[in-house]
Amino acid sequence: MSNEHTPLLAHGVCGLSADNAVCGIGASEGTGEANTPNAVPRKLNTFFGVIVPTVLSMFSIVLFLRTGFVVGHAGLLQGLVMLLVAYTIISLTILSICAISTNGAVQGGGAYFMISRSLGPEFGGSIGLMFFLAKVCACGVYVLGLVEALLDIFGQDPASSSVFRVLPQGYWYTVLYSSIVLLLVLMVCLVGAHIFARTSFLILLVVTISLLSIYISPLALTTPLKFLITHQGPGNQTLTYNASYTGFNGTTLKDNLGSGYTVDYSTGKVMSFATVFAVMFTSCTGIMAGANMSGELKNPSAAIPKGTIIAVLYTFIVYVLLFILASSTCERTLLAQDYGFFQRINIWPPFVTIGIYCSALSAAMCSLIGASRILHALALDQLFGFPLAPAAITSSSGNPWVAVLYTWGLAQCVVFAGQLNAIAGLVTVFYLLAYAAVDLACLALEWASAPNFSFHPSFTCFTCLPVFTRPTFQVFSWHTCLLGILSCLVMMFVINPVYSSASIVLLLLLLLFLHYRSPTSSWGYISQALIFHQVRKYLLMLDVRKDHVKFWRPQVLLMVANPRSSCQLINFVNQLKKGGLFVLGHVKLGDLGNIIWMVTGFYPSSNILFSAFDYPPPLLSLQGGMKPNTLVLGFYDSCTPEDYFLQDPAFCESKGSGGDDFGVDLPSLQAHFPPVRHLESPRWLTSEEYVGIISDAIKMSKNVCLGRYFFQLQGEGMGTKMDGAARIIDVWPLNLLQPSSTSAASVDVCSLFLLQMACVLNMASRWRHARMRIFLCVEAESSDQGWVVKEETYRELLRKLRIRASIKIVPWDSVVQLYGQKQTQDPELEGLTKPAQALSEDFQSAVNRMLMEHSAEAAVRFLYLPRPPAHSSQSHKYLSQLEAVTYGLGPTLLIHGLTPVTCTEL
Repeated sequence: MSNEHTPLLAHGVCGLSADNAVCGIGASEGTGEANTPNAVPRKLNTFFGVIVPTVLSMFSIVLFLRTGFVVGHAGLLQGLVMLLVAYTIISLTILSICAISTNGAVQGGGAYFMISRSLGPEFGGSIGLMFFLAKVCACGVYVLGLVEALLDIFGQDPASSSVFRVLPQGYWYTVLYSSIVLLLVLMVCLVGAHIFARTSFLILLVVTISLLSIYISPLALTTPLKFLITHQGPGNQTLTYNASYTGFNGTTLKDNLGSGYTVDYSTGKVMSFATVFAVMFTSCTGIMAGANMSGELKNPSAAIPKGTIIAVLYTFIVYVLLFILASSTCERTLLAQDYGFFQRINIWPPFVTIGIYCSALSAAMCSLIGASRILHALALDQLFGFPLAPAAITSSSGNPWVAVLYTWGLAQCVVFAGQLNAIAGLVTVFYLLAYAAVDLACLALEWASAPNFSFHPSFTCFTCLPVFTRPTFQVFSWHTCLLGILSCLVMMFVINPVYSSASIVLLLLLLLFLHYRSPTSSWGYISQALIFHQVRKYLLMLDVRKDHVKFWRPQVLLMVANPRSSCQLINFVNQLKKGGLFVLGHVKLGDLGNIIWMVTGFYPSSNILFSAFDYPPPLLSLQGGMKPNTLVLGFYDSCTPEDYFLQDPAFCESKGSGGDDFGVDLPSLQAHFPPVRHLESPRWLTSEEYVGIISDAIKMSKNVCLGRYFFQLQGEGMGTKMDGAARIIDVWPLNLLQPSSTSAASVDVCSLFLLQMACVLNMASRWRHARMRIFLCVEAESSDQGWVVKEETYRELLRKLRIRASIKIVPWDSVVQLYGQKQTQDPELEGLTKPAQALSEDFQSAVNRMLMEHSAEAAVRFLYLPRPPAHSSQSHKYLSQLEAVTYGLGPTLLIHGLTPVTCTEL
């Protein structure tokens, strides 16, 4: 895990060099150490680093200013239901947080770090930015809540004669006061988070004392109290309400059990279950406060789960007791019309006032600090390039002050909402989306079934589990993750469908942006693990016994001497695969001087190395549904190979030395492939070994193709856009080296295979409008006129096979006369005896001239490849015949097919 913070490899116009990373993500104040996470001191334990900030964030302003709002509108029963739903959602998320955080070393960045290192840069970056926006909005909510509490005490009120009510009220005054409070929070955060960390425990003590005073007050205030509450209504009219505090009273509790949704005096809108839940859920958005401090924790993998669970249980108990206390002692009017009613019923009101100020101010600072740390982590990872680059800058003490300024600026925009309840729904939606993302990360890890994240569910106390389990925390399963995702998404749309839809759209846009930039990282991609898991599962489901000729497709193994000299052939064969397997292999000289076949699967994928003297049989003999059925080889001739790496713009120096799309610079890329062979250099294979490869493949019932002159093929580059309208595909389906086989009217398997491969090529995007021509060589002067039957046979065959092609009749009587003798054996057996020595040079030249005459304008030619000789001593003559027949033709593919590939049935 030491390289977890390795910056992304430079990429595109937004890419930044690693030199811009000035400190680790987990940088904390008070150190000027080196710019690595390991150099950052970790000082906080579970209590001060997780429990204290989590409790303070979850109390925030809801504890003192919105408890009456929830109970007054929803009633005790629905209020408890809301609380139970909210805590169920966050509990499911906490299980996922604990599982991820105990599965490895957690660095700075908190939830963003866990999501990005689990799901990869695309999901991590997009969800991390959404979580940052959620923290920013939460900071604005806490500031607006603090201003609301200030105006309740010091705001001007015509009905009050208090000398302390001197602050003017109104929308712009609220924005002004919020800006001043936010500026104070900024000053603290610029000085450093260590000030907040040192005072957070004292703030928690103050809040705890305030809570105790609230619980004790009903016991001390036994006599009922009457209150007169006034609000500014529409049209500048003053609305007056009579409210009562009854103390513990059964009638009051009964009246407050049911719901009583009415108009919210702060926004003027009628409340509902969804709107009240949105406000109440803001109290549950602090569960990751401890995780956001991961860079400062001594042992984050142990502290985060333990501290978060303790903090959540503590806050849940506090909220349940407060709901029961409020509904048992106060009438609904007091609860719904005075959000600060705890001050009215307290034995000493300043207790509550101080608690409100402390909790709201601490929550605002915690949100601003947490958001800035997330932004700083995003900047260091260079996911969004230049716009966030300044956020990586830190002070000499390690404080990311630029990220703090970014966060403060966005929070300043949030306070223009003017009312806490107005933006509570947006904050809740953002947080629910972030929680769903954490559950998704854990679910993906569990479904991927990787050994580094695999366990047997054991619902026991996590402190008793053995330390070698992966993850250490095991009180979760994929069921809890999926339930957490669904519950978060459902509640998002229940709260506000518009905000939910907009947030998901924003998330998808960020995903597309990061996918377009294709950042390369060393974190690992969960998508690759899931793809592997699914591919393996479906590969095992493939049953070769259920194969049918109707669904046949080429599964190609292409072996070339060097990809640097075979780019056109590689691209051409890629057009032939028709969605099938394409395995690319080339000869590579090993470190010990041994020749090695280096095979790259699925064009391209992983590398497989084995001895060259074994040839392709190890690959051709693979079992299962995904195995090669066709072997393609480059032609064995004396042509001088050219280095197309020096011609293809994808490999030229104009892209600069910063690297290509895969983060590999040009010298490193070229080092993966040896230089092309010089003309005077010895070949890596002898003619006997080359023909032996062909013979072995045919013995294994594999189809064989030999490609020649494909370096002359135009328009096969990766950036070429063409549909082949000007191209011609010529097919010679008869064995031209055995004229006796062409006289028969029947069509053999090899001829059908040629037609099928030509048809497959005609379906490719760059060949879809190419014209296909089929040439039939006939002896026109023959007395039996068998060529007429042959032509009709082929026309009927093309009709049944649904192949659009024109048939050209080529008289070749003069060519056949040069063959020298008539063959009486079965054509399938002749190639095993003596076809090589039966061909004169005049006959070979005549066949070549015939091909040149009729196929000169073709873009590619498909020829019948005869069987190789049975004895290796005839290998050289066999290759000489093939070379003579195809000399100067242009791109030509010689094919010997053994597999039935055509079907006329449904």
